[in-house]
Amino acid sequence: MKGDKQLITEIANKIYKHQKNGMEMDKITLEYPELDVNNAYEIQKLSIDYAIENGDPLIGWKMGLTSIAKQKSVKVDEPIYGRLTKSMELDSNELHLEGTIHPRVEPEIAFVLNKPLFGNDVTAADVWEATEYIVPALEVIDSRYKNFSFTLTDVVADNASSSKFVIGKKEYSPTFTSWDQIQVELYKNGEKVQTGVSSDVLDHPVESVVKLVKMLSKNGYQIEPGMVILTGGITEAIHVGHGDVVEARFKGLENMTLRVSK
Repeated sequence: MKGDKQLITEIANKIYKHQKNGMEMDKITLEYPELDVNNAYEIQKLSIDYAIENGDPLIGWKMGLTSIAKQKSVKVDEPIYGRLTKSMELDSNELHLEGTIHPRVEPEIAFVLNKPLFGNDVTAADVWEATEYIVPALEVIDSRYKNFSFTLTDVVADNASSSKFVIGKKEYSPTFTSWDQIQVELYKNGEKVQTGVSSDVLDHPVESVVKLVKMLSKNGYQIEPGMVILTGGITEAIHVGHGDVVEARFKGLENMTLRVSK
């Protein structure tokens, strides 16, 4: 029987290779049902460490499963976090399908910080004070697991289904608007397919950052200045394929568009 550390390292290496090459795989809990969420976060860290070691630096964090509807849709009951690396950030509003498996797109609110955040006693006021600006964003999630089916342990190990993201070009101050009252309409090829409001993200996107800081602090991590924080999907994620055009209309903010090509 392999030691836990060796086993976790092997799983992390396998997941990293599937993430890097856009290959689907069986859920790790099918072969290793004894794994728990703590193991999964260890696997996540190691897999992203491989990316960092290969020249893909950590630039931020993402929260996932931040709405009750989203949690129910994948049969889990708590939010999760993942890591964002440089290669995940799109430098244009175009998503190339190469390297993806079954991508889905969702609209989010993103925070960019100018101060470090750490500690289990962090408050919303602390987050506001540390916020450089806020922008609308689109995240592309893409589970490496077959049929986009997973347990909480599986999805955490797979870096919370992180794949790609793009943030808006117009930067907004924390006092620009009521950030829990942003109405969002999501269109696919001109047809409205989803609606939501930013309060669906843990009642307020700032609370998503608070929760993230507390979760990270338990493992001895902190959010560094300059990092991007994706606070969680405001609507359900929608499937996309070649030729699709996704538009997210954020009321009172810059709209976001993503075109999908091969």
